[in-house]
Amino acid sequence: MIRVVHSNPVWLPQTQTWIHAQISHLPSHRVDSHVVCERTENLDQFPVARLHDFSSIGPLERVWDRGLRRIGARRHLGFLVRVARSLKADIIHSHFGDVAWSNLGAAKALRCRHVVTFYGNDMSYLPRLQAWPERYRALFRDVDLALCEGPHMARRIMRLGCPEAKVHVQHLGIALERLPFKPRGWVAGHKLRVLIAGTFTEKKGIPYALQALGSLQRRVELEITIVGDVRMESANSQREKRRILAAIEASGLAGKVRLLGYQPHSKLIELAYEHHVFLAPSVTAEDGDTEGGAPVSIIEMAASGMLVVSTRHCDIPEVIEDGKTGFLANERDVDGLTDCLLTATRAPQRWPQMLASARKHVEAEFDAEAQGARLATHYETLAGGRSSA
Repeated sequence: MIRVVHSNPVWLPQTQTWIHAQISHLPSHRVDSHVVCERTENLDQFPVARLHDFSSIGPLERVWDRGLRRIGARRHLGFLVRVARSLKADIIHSHFGDVAWSNLGAAKALRCRHVVTFYGNDMSYLPRLQAWPERYRALFRDVDLALCEGPHMARRIMRLGCPEAKVHVQHLGIALERLPFKPRGWVAGHKLRVLIAGTFTEKKGIPYALQALGSLQRRVELEITIVGDVRMESANSQREKRRILAAIEASGLAGKVRLLGYQPHSKLIELAYEHHVFLAPSVTAEDGDTEGGAPVSIIEMAASGMLVVSTRHCDIPEVIEDGKTGFLANERDVDGLTDCLLTATRAPQRWPQMLASARKHVEAEFDAEAQGARLATHYETLAGGRSSA
């Protein structure tokens, strides 16, 4: 059995459900997984059997440990090393590129294999900051395997300097057993219920969604639900919330929009089955931030039987094929989004085949059990001393 220590500073924000899905669907007879983190939250939503966090060490030691990690100490002898050494870990799996860089010293001290999974901001926004191109060159030199969500992200990582042999696409699987297929139908003359979900950041493109819905409401009666809110520490996120609220007013949607804030993942899925369309028009932000791959929410909604309208952004076309399993517009193209929604509402008879095709595609490419087995194979190959290429 391969012993893997997963490293992520916080276990686990509500917006990172996909990390829990990865770890919880690893085959337990092949992989012994442990999570090491600095602090915990939402443990009731994301339980993990073997969790090691900073609560077991004193406050001064926590400060020292964080300092070592922040400078990427080459001979890191902190909490992560102590836990991994006591477990005789075969592999350190760092979740996010910046976490992997800070763990370089730990991996060297342990002389174990090091895997990193990139998720989006870490491969689109961070490399634009002054220190990170050099840091990533060091990471790509030493890390054994770099995983990413899709081919678009893989190409971006290789352009940043990671050798092609180290880069592998590892889809983020979803728990299909928790997402029964209930294809939505809509009848002209009835309200069209539209769901939007995501942290209030520019890359989610929510103002464009609202502008498109503002145009659509002249032809279709709407009921709109928005799940999500600001990152409290982020001025950019606060600014995006102001843009969203302004777009609601400017588009004449004030009486048709429910703002529910952040909700537990279980509540989001419950809401999904009450809506017809999931609208997720992701864009490349001005600071370079992107989805990296594709939002897992799109995969989940498609699996549930909801019609998805999104954009040709990053790896979203790997999930949604325009006109066959959903509809795609170009980034920031409000008219294009409006046309997608109009096409959908003018031909509701097309929905059953499109939704069935979307579910079939998700089952083939994004099943958590299958992706967990694939990830276990990567681990076994690395632990066996062979290249994962």
